[in-house]
Amino acid sequence: MKVALVQAPLIWHDAEANRRYFAQKIDALDPVDLIVLPEMFTTGFTMEPEVVAEKMSGETVLWMQSMALAKNAAVVGSIVVEEDKKYYNRLLFVRPTGMVEYYDKRHLFTLAGEDKVYTPGRDKLIVDYLGWKICLLICYDLRFPVFSRNAEQYDALIYVANWPKPRIAAWDALLKARAIENVSYVMGVNRVGKDANQHDYVGHSQIIDALGSYIVAPDEIEGVLRAEISKTELVATRNKFAFLDDRDGFTVQPD
Repeated sequence: MKVALVQAPLIWHDAEANRRYFAQKIDALDPVDLIVLPEMFTTGFTMEPEVVAEKMSGETVLWMQSMALAKNAAVVGSIVVEEDKKYYNRLLFVRPTGMVEYYDKRHLFTLAGEDKVYTPGRDKLIVDYLGWKICLLICYDLRFPVFSRNAEQYDALIYVANWPKPRIAAWDALLKARAIENVSYVMGVNRVGKDANQHDYVGHSQIIDALGSYIVAPDEIEGVLRAEISKTELVATRNKFAFLDDRDGFTVQPD
């Protein structure tokens, strides 16, 4: 599967400008199967959802559907969504057919007060796409390995993020840990630049294989990172190193 990760600066609270930016990046892509954008890619990581929230019938979902159709690729990224008078940090998986699946961020970032203004999700999302089972999670979820544990035999794990520079070493370490412990490909997509709260972001988007080696190594440069991941290689690794056979069983209890 050919993937493209877009490591981008985000324009604060300007969905239209951000869509234009990402449209240029996506339009320029050679054929790929999967395009991944950062967390809250239309707004930056905002605690003012009432200012920027969209409906599922809104402009950004329609835009993602048009991009997916035009490139014949799935498009992934999180946005702020209002539904039933509640706000969600919602990660959308949009197929080339226009079908939309979504995951609402379970672990809200209390340090920034995200839990005060957003409603947490409950369930993991694992999509079946081109013969791959892909688990989709958001930023702070990375710190909670129980929730991301590979009980479902997924093949790839995606994290989209606004993960700031002072804690970037944790981002690098935890992404690699998630790949190793779950014997899974891991893709992490983070933004670059500075937001309205003067937080610095240095990217470090990356792709890691099931043994913890870099396919795409982290760097701090704005741009599109491309790679191809192999289901055949993943199956061979799991057959040789059947570590998942020895995993512990558990259940995740609701809060």
